[in-house]
Amino acid sequence: MTTGTSDSGRAALVTGASRGIGYGIAEALVARGDRVCITGRNEDALKEAVERLGSDRVIAVAGKAHDEAHQAVAVERAMEAFGRLDFLINNAGTNPVFGPIADLDLGVLRKVFETNVVSALGFAQQAWKAWQKDNGGAVVNIASVAGLSTSPFIAAYGVSKAAMINLTAQLAREFAPGVRVNAIAPAVVKTKFAAALYEGREEEAAAAYPLGRLGVPEDIGGVAAFLTSDHAAWITGQTLVVDGGIFLKAGVD
Repeated sequence: MTTGTSDSGRAALVTGASRGIGYGIAEALVARGDRVCITGRNEDALKEAVERLGSDRVIAVAGKAHDEAHQAVAVERAMEAFGRLDFLINNAGTNPVFGPIADLDLGVLRKVFETNVVSALGFAQQAWKAWQKDNGGAVVNIASVAGLSTSPFIAAYGVSKAAMINLTAQLAREFAPGVRVNAIAPAVVKTKFAAALYEGREEEAAAAYPLGRLGVPEDIGGVAAFLTSDHAAWITGQTLVVDGGIFLKAGVD
């Protein structure tokens, strides 16, 4: 609950925020006093998230991220509830397939791109038209280290996140100077979404990281709060890698 938290006077929309990274981001924004609209597919899970975050500061809109009607309704509801929409955090994502890309069903790839890339652009367009074009703000896209290198185990996901990183740069250029657009590229964060990458072998997985542990949603929430704050006022078009140092292992010892 957020009772007693000061009001920042700003508002945000966080997609895919009933749990995991999205919830961690919403929690960080609420903690600093923002009002937040969260989205997700499961209405019951969203209701539980609102109860935990505080119904005095948070509303929820259920729907599928790639549905254009849902995108429009979510932004409309946020504007109705808060009268503004300073920040958009595109966190909703999917990864329905594991393995290399050579024999990947193209229909699956289209689904991944619809949710991970096209929906992010759709939400950005809606937020831009509704508030940010005339009033400014910030957008944060949740990418992945998989979009910065090869990742045979999650190849389709990695390709989609590479596209999101480029989308971030494109939007940053087009939305400037009033709206800043940046991305966060996490390594493995302990969520249900990423469980297949560490479940049953967390200690082994964490040992590969110089900081000795996997990420947690709060790690990403803090970075998203920074990128949407005035402290990041001269940062745009960037992808901030938040990986516990795992990329340091990419060099030759």
